[in-house]
Amino acid sequence: MSKDDDTKVKKLLEDAHDQGALSAKSLRTLDVVDVGAQIQAGLGCTIDDISSSEVVLVTMMPDDSQSIAHAGNTDAVRDGHNFVLQALGGSKQSGEVLAHTRYLNGHVLTPYTALEHAVTMDATNYSPNLGTPLYDQTCVVLGTVIAKAQELAQAGIAVRTVTLLITDGGDYGSTRCKPADVKALVDDMLAQENHIVAAMGISDGSTDFKAVFRAMGIPDRWVLTPGNSASEIRRAFAVFSQSAVKASQGAQLGGFSN
Repeated sequence: MSKDDDTKVKKLLEDAHDQGALSAKSLRTLDVVDVGAQIQAGLGCTIDDISSSEVVLVTMMPDDSQSIAHAGNTDAVRDGHNFVLQALGGSKQSGEVLAHTRYLNGHVLTPYTALEHAVTMDATNYSPNLGTPLYDQTCVVLGTVIAKAQELAQAGIAVRTVTLLITDGGDYGSTRCKPADVKALVDDMLAQENHIVAAMGISDGSTDFKAVFRAMGIPDRWVLTPGNSASEIRRAFAVFSQSAVKASQGAQLGGFSN
């Protein structure tokens, strides 16, 4: 990443702070050089690529930890992610959607791009075999949403965002961020009233996902807790896709209607 890119991310986040969209605590969490580099990797398309006056950012963070594969859920997560993109593609507002997918361990599958260019998950680009740095990567993902939303807003484009975090276990491997750091970001986003932050906890038989996500600031009404089966995982993605489509159409949503 060039110094210019680093400066750009820093400036977007500082502007968000100056305008009251980002607290001092959140800014400190994101003001780390490699976090800036990771955010830059997700920003994707430029303002010049966007022709609509309204944009919806749809962001997903699929779990690529080894437990997904061990439980036999690799295909279900892939299919679920792709189903969301497909559902959005069939909506009237599909031309206003920018999609971004970054795996739980940091690999950027698709930086923000027009929905028609979003990359689907398949056997060549998704092989879950890593850890679960849930707090660290959630901060990166939310930082990317905030920076992109700020960039669009500064260009006079109305923006709404819908983000889905996916994990089948509690945090394992975060080195920088704690639940309170994530919560500061989520609190800032929810206070703006144009962001939805949702989470899916795929049952591992022991983790209390409502408690994990609550500590991260995500309201219970935006938490999905499917059992550890392909059909339940796919159904949970379908519920999220309905909300993402409704949000893209400007509906005010109070939570999942499942």
